Amino acid sequence: MSHTKSHYTDGDEKAPGMFFLREELDCENLGFTVVEVDAGWEGMKHDHEDRDHEEVYYLVDGTASLEIDGDTVDLDPGDAVRVAPEAVRTLTADEDSTLVVAGAP
Repeated sequence: MSHTKSHYTDGDEKAPGMFFLREELDCENLGFTVVEVDAGWEGMKHDHEDRDHEEVYYLVDGTASLEIDGDTVDLDPGDAVRVAPEAVRTLTADEDSTLVVAGAP
């Protein structure tokens, strides 16, 4: 089949409000995650150096920030930020927020 369609809530909810859609969409290389979180939420500190996996964070609504290698990048709706595989990052939502995270090697 040349395409796959899925609603994000059909994805694997790895943590409350984090829906991973790689398998639902039959992606071979691309990771695609929808994050719906409450104000004050903080994700885990991590990198993807071991898999050479870069990510793009896109804020759909709300306000959020990324700490990347000790620097804080504030996000407003419509902002997108690419993060290199070796960069250590932590995502934080300042208010109820929806984000999309896409990543691939």
